[in-house]
Amino acid sequence: MKLNKSQKQNIVFLILLVLLLVPQTRFPIQLLLNKGLALFGPSVQDVEDREVLSTYNWKLEDNTGEILNFETCKGKVVLVNFWATWCPPCIAEMDSLEALYETYKDEVVFIFVSTEDDAVVTEFLKKKDYSFKAYKPLQAPPNNFEVSTIPRTFLIDKNGAIVIDKTGAANWNSDTVKEQVESLLGNE
Repeated sequence: MKLNKSQKQNIVFLILLVLLLVPQTRFPIQLLLNKGLALFGPSVQDVEDREVLSTYNWKLEDNTGEILNFETCKGKVVLVNFWATWCPPCIAEMDSLEALYETYKDEVVFIFVSTEDDAVVTEFLKKKDYSFKAYKPLQAPPNNFEVSTIPRTFLIDKNGAIVIDKTGAANWNSDTVKEQVESLLGNE
């Protein structure tokens, strides 16, 4: 039996639909699609549109049990990323965040926030060979960090202004982001 073009397209569509419905194949497909979206760097907020943090009153605990008082980040360049190990867009952008972290870990404060169990997060970081710490919030974050979808990432300048506010996967190791970080650090 010979299939016409329309029938072939319908068969391909049905196969893709089945692959997306089966949990074992859905996650890799979602990850692949999100990696494609994460090829682009995030946009920088116009200066007049930048929100300034209302407070630094926030405590977090890292995956080794050490407490971080966000108050200690005042006057520093900070990158805050809300993520989860089960989130395909989060995983898609993680390699670029790790690369940015490796470049600027001595100059920028990186706070990777997940509400998942410490053991799950620690195992994920170890398996992926990521070197940054993960944090769990001990109290609600500042109002500026209203997060309903992950990943959500904020780049904050030394004065507390949110320079980048990005929801969804992005390339955080892009030239645009690195130029912005260099500018915020005063290295330009």
